[in-house]
Parts: sequence; structure tokens; C-alpha cells
Amino acid sequence: MKPDGLRLSNGMPHQARKRFGQNFLHDQSVIDRIISAIDPQPEDHLLEIGPGQAALTTPLAASKARLDCVELDRDLAQYLEQKFNGDINVTITQHDILKFDIGALTDKSHSLRVIGNLPYNISTPVLFHLLQSHNLIKDMIFMLQLEVVQRMTAGAGDKNYGRLSLMLQYYCDVQHLFNVPSAAFTPQPKVSSAIVRLVPHKRLPHPAQDASDLQLVVRTAFNKRRKTLKNSLKAIISPDMMDELPIDTSLRPEKLALADYVLISDALSASNR
Repeated sequence: MKPDGLRLSNGMPHQARKRFGQNFLHDQSVIDRIISAIDPQPEDHLLEIGPGQAALTTPLAASKARLDCVELDRDLAQYLEQKFNGDINVTITQHDILKFDIGALTDKSHSLRVIGNLPYNISTPVLFHLLQSHNLIKDMIFMLQLEVVQRMTAGAGDKNYGRLSLMLQYYCDVQHLFNVPSAAFTPQPKVSSAIVRLVPHKRLPHPAQDASDLQLVVRTAFNKRRKTLKNSLKAIISPDMMDELPIDTSLRPEKLALADYVLISDALSASNR
């Protein structure tokens, strides 16, 4: 059943705002399935990004876990503060998640569980922002555009494989859980959605000497993804140095695995010393 409409403190109905990329989840069967995937426990520390009209917030709060919510929309933040007033486990913060300091919530390694229905227009920047605090995060479960999830989970040789795939998989195990139809939202988006789980590695499977060099290599390679690896990377690493690596540099960037990119990154790091 669709919601009959959230009303603000002034009595006016809240309208989804395009500038915030708002699409509110209302399908109870989807909500139940997401909560089942999260399986919140009283001892958990949860961070919900963009709680909106509290479709997930309400069952998350019912788990008695510590729940921090970061909401950009001032009207919705005020509504949520009123709704959860008196619940000592729930904290509402009106803030831009891209400017929010995750470290302010905890200093415990791999302790924070992050949840969110991320606006499609900022989903990738949010993911990269969270990766900066990967050592504090236990897991992340997000609703995202299906196309983005396909890019996140793609492997070498897949048409969706690229910078997002590589950098997320460098830090996390990424699992596509299930798809969500557009009819589950109000207003109904024009794209399909999916639920994805990211579990940060406690020990990186392919640690690079310098993660910033890895990002530079991956970004440079995929900015010219139609060129061979040797040509796409020649601006940052010499062809002679590339030839010394146990990698076929005549391949295009999408053909190389994460371990290959770490080898190239480490060669770049060594050359910069």
C-alpha cells in the first residue's frame, strides 16, 4: 500500500524533491526483505543514510540497535526528530553525507553497519566517501540503481567492469542480493533498482603499496578504455617499465584483474620514490 502522505510541521504534505533525488520506498514486501537481509541486532551500531520518510528507519529502530541517521532534507530531518523523539537509541542529524565525518560516530574497527536508499545522482561519490573509512565499517547494504550494482560487481572482461568495480572490490567483497521494481517507490523512478551488500575486507586480498597510486592507475586506464594498456598509461608510467611487468600490455584495460592493476600501481609507487 502506498503511503497516504507525510505531513510536515506546517501541515503541508511533503513532496519528493528532484534536487535531492528523492524516491520513497513504500512496498512493504520489499521493506521486509531488506530488513531481513540487514538482520539488525540490539548490539549493532547502524548508520542510515537518507532515511527519508522512515520506511526502513522504523523497523531498524524497533531492533533496539544504536541508530544514527543522516538526512539532508531539513523538513524530513525535522519530521524524523519528532517521530523518534524519546527513543534514546535513535539520533537524527541534518547533514550532507558527502561532508559527514564517519569517524565522529565510532573509533572501533569494523563496527559500523551502513544502510541507505542512495540517491542515484550521488551514489558513486557516496560510495567513494565511505571507502575512506572502510576500516570502521562492518558492512554496507544499499539500494542503488541496478546499472550501478552491475558495475560494482562486474569482473574482468565484463562490459560493466571499470573504475567502480576495481576500487570497490579492492576494499570490499561486493554481493548483488536482489532487484527491486520501480513500482516499489513513490514517485516511480524510470530505472530499475537493486540491493547490494559490501563487506570491507579485514585484510586486503591484494594490498597496494600506495592506494592513491592504484586509484591513479585505474582512473587513467579507464579514461582511455578503448586504447591498449601501454598507450592508456604512458602518461604516468614509462612503456619500458610496463614491459618489465608480467602483464600483457597490448590488452585493453577491462581485460586486467585487480591483482594486475596492483602490480602496475606498485611499479609506479617504486618509480616515485
